[in-house]
Amino acid sequence: MLTLRYHGHDCWEFDDGSHRVLIDPFLSGNPQADVKADAFRKLDAILVTHGHGDHIGDTVAIAKQSGALVISNFEIVNYLSNQGCKGHPLHIGGGHQFPFGHVKLTIAHHASTGPNGEALGNPAGIVLTMGGKKVYHAGDTGLFLDMQLIGDAWGPLDVALLPIGDNFTMGIDDAVRAAGFLKAKVNIPMHYGTFDVIQANPNEFVRKVELAGGKALVVSPGSEYKLG
Repeated sequence: MLTLRYHGHDCWEFDDGSHRVLIDPFLSGNPQADVKADAFRKLDAILVTHGHGDHIGDTVAIAKQSGALVISNFEIVNYLSNQGCKGHPLHIGGGHQFPFGHVKLTIAHHASTGPNGEALGNPAGIVLTMGGKKVYHAGDTGLFLDMQLIGDAWGPLDVALLPIGDNFTMGIDDAVRAAGFLKAKVNIPMHYGTFDVIQANPNEFVRKVELAGGKALVVSPGSEYKLG
């Protein structure tokens, strides 16, 4: 059993009953967030896809209060280690088995500068294997053909979490194509509606994925999806 809880934007919590993991904990300043950073007092790890402030978010505060291990690219882990976090560096194509599960970084087409313009390595997507399930969190990315490789070589995927907000990432139509490449059992949209420039209709994404022969559903901020 793996429970996915959506906290808005790209922030997801994963709970298998024994371990809890967060990805991209942008909570402070996130109008969609249903929880605050101080809600996470017990946490195994924080996974960060790239250096932008709406993804690193509250990582430092949460890591310090919970003792969570920060997992990201080498540059981001060094950057956060200098702020008192404990971390484990990975890089694109690399993976590692942790007590809570396996983490593998994939390519993503985006950027990864820090809050003050720091060069924080390359952006990434994440394939997380936890609780006997495999989830692909695309991070912030445009569409790329190697999503076929992620689905075929590193799958089969139980869930694909895909940005649909356009402007900075894939829009709905490209995310539908991504769903076709990845072949996940379920596709869930994210990274939309947080700011005016990334408004999108998640139900349109669901409809188009289903018309293309796939399965998709909307998980609203504050809601969860259970994988049995």
